[in-house]
Amino acid sequence: MGTGTVRSTAADETADRRREQRGWYFYDWACSVYSTSVLTVFLGPYLTSVAESAADAEGFVHPLGIPVRAGSFFAYAVSLSVVLAVLVMPLVGAAADRTGRKKPLLAAAAYTGAAATAGMFFLDGERYLLGGALLVVANAAQSVAMMLYNAYLPQIAPPEERDAVSSRGWAFGYAAGALVLVANLVLYTGHDAFGVSEGTAVRICLASAGLWWGAFALIPLRRLRDRRVPAREAALPGFRQLAATVRDMRRHPLTLAFLLAYLVYNDGIQTVISQASVYGSRELGLGQSTLIVAVLLVQVLAVAGALALGRLARRYGAKRTILGSLVAWTLTLAAGYFLPAGAPEWFFVLAAGIGLVLGGSQALSRSLFSHLVPPGKEAEYFSAYEMSDRGMSWLGPLLFGLTYQLTGSYRDAIVSLAGFFVLGFVLLARVPVRRAITDAGNPVPERI
Repeated sequence: MGTGTVRSTAADETADRRREQRGWYFYDWACSVYSTSVLTVFLGPYLTSVAESAADAEGFVHPLGIPVRAGSFFAYAVSLSVVLAVLVMPLVGAAADRTGRKKPLLAAAAYTGAAATAGMFFLDGERYLLGGALLVVANAAQSVAMMLYNAYLPQIAPPEERDAVSSRGWAFGYAAGALVLVANLVLYTGHDAFGVSEGTAVRICLASAGLWWGAFALIPLRRLRDRRVPAREAALPGFRQLAATVRDMRRHPLTLAFLLAYLVYNDGIQTVISQASVYGSRELGLGQSTLIVAVLLVQVLAVAGALALGRLARRYGAKRTILGSLVAWTLTLAAGYFLPAGAPEWFFVLAAGIGLVLGGSQALSRSLFSHLVPPGKEAEYFSAYEMSDRGMSWLGPLLFGLTYQLTGSYRDAIVSLAGFFVLGFVLLARVPVRRAITDAGNPVPERI
């Protein structure tokens, strides 16, 4: 084979990889609107108001006969969705690696979540149970889809590209969230001009996130490629494969140590994301328009933050950069406890702090973990990663909901989350990532 042919083949492979990476970015573009518009901005306050309208004189609703304070219902529903996701993800991850067919499973999860989100248009009156059920389905489906999506990262990016590729994916997601939030803000603030009520405007914003998710998911589903699995690797079915994965992970204790650290600090991140709008509306007395602008600020700064922290990681390494972001998270939460009510400008300052560290801490965690995955076990290990992402993420909302139920104070509830970042910092600082990468059988990048 001539030199020109070799160069041509290498150029073709690079072009194919870039094309697949661009398609991969678009799943973040598709599904992040759910995280932003639905989970972070609209659904928490709206579902809480629906639950309050259905509550008894003491302020409690009674799903399945269980007394639940209306202000805690949303947090408990988020926790339940995480439990469901944890039950499903290991089986889906094992099936994806066993068959090599991640894409059909990704499509099924994505469109289940998109359909449940679109169904939120029918959430009105006192239908808090419908809202809770749709939230559980949509959130669990998103978790399963994200596990499969993340599992593509080691396949589409060589080690030296992963921090940058992962950061660009998060940046795409935050850019989409910002774009849709602008449209949401126009509709919500001008709902009278559009001839709809405030509640109808919210329901349109919720449903449109599902339509966006379903429409743009077509791009990655067209561009991502499934890799054929050798027959000898496709022998174990279902639960036997899951048991084998657990046994295999015990052979990589440093990978498990990273997962434990990530499990802890990411639970804090996810809970802040899902409960911030409830805190702003119920504790600080801020209007929905203020919350939309604050989250829009988070989205815009998260794009810059994800790219900036990606550059810092190239200079200082991903681990050190993540540790720095955890310090920033802790300080931001501490400041949030002292925010005065009815002062949107200070809430915007808090939102700016969150935006600058949000995307980078998540993107770099994903790319760092990709180095710790043994080759050929991407979906199985990323199911464990997503379980770490979601697996204890029921604890943060549960702690938030219980703290509010016991104290009646959202300030106490929000500051209780700081412990997740402090403990996560301590656990991550103890992980020798270079040795962990070597033990997984992967090449160690120059900066990590």
